[in-house]
Amino acid sequence: MTLPSFATSKRTPLSPLKGVRILSLALNLPGPAALMRLRSMGAHCTKLEPLAPTGAATADPMGLYKPAAYEAMHQSVQVVQADLKTERGQARLHKLLARTGVLITSFRPSALTKLGLGWRALHRQYPALCMVSVVGASGARAEEPGHDLTYLAENGLVNGLDMPASLYADMGGSLLTTEAVLQALLMRQRPGRALGRGVFQEIALTDAAAYLALPRSWGLTTPDGDVGGAHAGYRVYACKNGRVAVAALEPHFAARLCEAAGLPQGAAQQMHKRSTHQALATFFANQTRQQLDRLANAKDIPLHSLPR
Repeated sequence: MTLPSFATSKRTPLSPLKGVRILSLALNLPGPAALMRLRSMGAHCTKLEPLAPTGAATADPMGLYKPAAYEAMHQSVQVVQADLKTERGQARLHKLLARTGVLITSFRPSALTKLGLGWRALHRQYPALCMVSVVGASGARAEEPGHDLTYLAENGLVNGLDMPASLYADMGGSLLTTEAVLQALLMRQRPGRALGRGVFQEIALTDAAAYLALPRSWGLTTPDGDVGGAHAGYRVYACKNGRVAVAALEPHFAARLCEAAGLPQGAAQQMHKRSTHQALATFFANQTRQQLDRLANAKDIPLHSLPR
């Protein structure tokens, strides 16, 4: 199975990181996803993994339970293996570090210290090296165990007993990691006493989840919010052979939607009324996905039909 790449644009990609060497020790999802993006920006990306178990090609958990996802994230990434608890593994690591611009890790701080990879030690040995450390939570909580689901739950992004549709904290964390790499490289180039000196950045997945949760904390996506279900033009409705996601939020879109649905004049100014919700629900229930797709195209209404 081949998974789609995140890069869907046909345009020639920019290569702002051409010539930059990035080394990652990060496993699973946030680190490799960040490396995938950095590679697309032209960086030379190397990933050092633990030695693979007998009979396996990789020790990365993603490579074991979802090989296609692992393969998608590691295209054009040089993958090497070493046991960092051995002298031989440490020698291989430091040979790579000597020609690396940015190091990405996802170990707990205590594990980094045991491996001799604490920031102070690394900065003394490699003054120009930048480091981005991905942790679950920042500061004193960096030693706490956790995963995407717990970070989302902590920030109010888990509803009922349903599982989230994506690994939002992990993927959001990968974007913050990419941003941190770019920030570190820019800071290293800033004129002054720190010119050419490496920069340390810590990225917490809880912070990524908190950032994604801001619209909810602002009341935008709560049930009484316009994009949380209170506005009749911004909802998911059932239709004859599936569902339809409607995003007719602006007044001109709401007016087109109400007109197409045969609602009384003035309904577009009453999008928060129960009667408008009910009238639109009745209209959609009697339309097929194909009819709604044609309607959206003909009337310039933002909607997207879905299977059941």
